[in-house]
Amino acid sequence: MSEIINKDRATYKTMAASTKEDWKIISGYAKDFNKNLSYRILDHLKLLKDDHGGFAVDRLEHSLQTATRAHKDGRDEEYIVCALLHDVGDMLGSHNHAEIGAAILKPFVSEKNHWMLYNHGIFQGYYFFEHLGLDNKMRDKYKGHEYFEYTAQFCHLYDQCAFDPEYESIPLKEFEPMVHKVLSKPKSSIYKH
Repeated sequence: MSEIINKDRATYKTMAASTKEDWKIISGYAKDFNKNLSYRILDHLKLLKDDHGGFAVDRLEHSLQTATRAHKDGRDEEYIVCALLHDVGDMLGSHNHAEIGAAILKPFVSEKNHWMLYNHGIFQGYYFFEHLGLDNKMRDKYKGHEYFEYTAQFCHLYDQCAFDPEYESIPLKEFEPMVHKVLSKPKSSIYKH
């Protein structure tokens, strides 16, 4: 059905015409590609440098401050990586950055941390939505949810206060080993094998 032109490349016109041999080749490439995911995410995070968006610090510094505060507070590596990458979706999804960052990290983090990432935008709004004519109590629709306080605490202790131009953040290179470790193996993915 599927014709292999050379042993390093699978070729077929539709997935329906592919073979197990084709997918053995493709899977080999996917494994190599996936090994570099943490590097690609860190490269994307670096795109936030020099993008102030009107804030006193750029978005990368905001991310570093958030992670530094969590680190200094003794949070575990997964939480610190979530803090570092919580706004990684800013460049691609300015209207839904929280959901994008949460989607990227979902295979690698706990349900609790994923929920926090996914909803942190609404919870962060508690501190400023009124200035935009929005309801700063929008997060209250989640009152009673098991991760409400956890997410409110993330925003209060680490996110909303991480715009300080005088704050001394830990450099990104110090967080990179944590990012590589947390993103090295999915906890939940349909592609896990």
